[in-house]
Amino acid sequence: MKQADGTTIEVDRTDELVRSFALHDIDALISIGGDGSLAIANALARKGLRVVGVPKTIDNDLDKTVITFGFDTAASFATESIDRLHSTAEAHRRIMVVEVMGRYAGWIALNSGIAGNADAILIPEIPYDLQKVAEHIRRGEEAGQKHAIVVVAEGAKPKGGTISTLGPREAGAMERLAGAGERVTKGLEELTGREVRTVVLGHLLRGGSPSTFDRLLALRFGAAAVRALDSGQSGVMVALAPPTVNYVPLEDATNRMKTVPLDSDTVLTARDLAISFGD
Repeated sequence: MKQADGTTIEVDRTDELVRSFALHDIDALISIGGDGSLAIANALARKGLRVVGVPKTIDNDLDKTVITFGFDTAASFATESIDRLHSTAEAHRRIMVVEVMGRYAGWIALNSGIAGNADAILIPEIPYDLQKVAEHIRRGEEAGQKHAIVVVAEGAKPKGGTISTLGPREAGAMERLAGAGERVTKGLEELTGREVRTVVLGHLLRGGSPSTFDRLLALRFGAAAVRALDSGQSGVMVALAPPTVNYVPLEDATNRMKTVPLDSDTVLTARDLAISFGD
């Protein structure tokens, strides 16, 4: 809540919400969202409200579930966009920098970058050295490759540097990220002497028709959430643990953010394919 002097204070309204649920004879809540929404759901569960969480975020950064619904659609769109950019990059012999969402976790950049045959992928989990990216692109050029694609998560940052933001963070609000792709573009132009263009996919990743996988996963999660309430469960989140959907404590699911493990098979695969992470 913003005060008259412009400062912001946090107000706990969970007790008010619980009373409101009781007043309207609502005996349970299914909360659908990311870490912020489910953290609130967990607080309500601790106050005695029957709550089941459903993980929905394109960032795929909720813990205790293999994947969240929304992620596959976003990653698929990013991959298609990268595929399209290969044509124009090759025709004009350019380096194309593609900025995708991913504030603190690089799942979208990693998956779409590998699937879209990028030359470099820059993610928040691996601070990058742009000189190494430029050298990697230069080696490709010497081998006869006349274009390059660099995928950048919005939260990627250089070694010893900080993430790119629109300005100082306001009290009670998240940092507004912007400019990660443009920073990489300017740096690569200076280091390579080549023409570099930036494409920011941004909120395009959040819209459009969901993929088949996401449609099915959302239905499975929804049905599992209703089953959980029907069986008397509360304070849990539905989670994908192939081949089944199971239940995990909301407390555990919101306790930490799920970032890309640096020793994961996906990262190792990217390295095997000679994709640079700038490290």
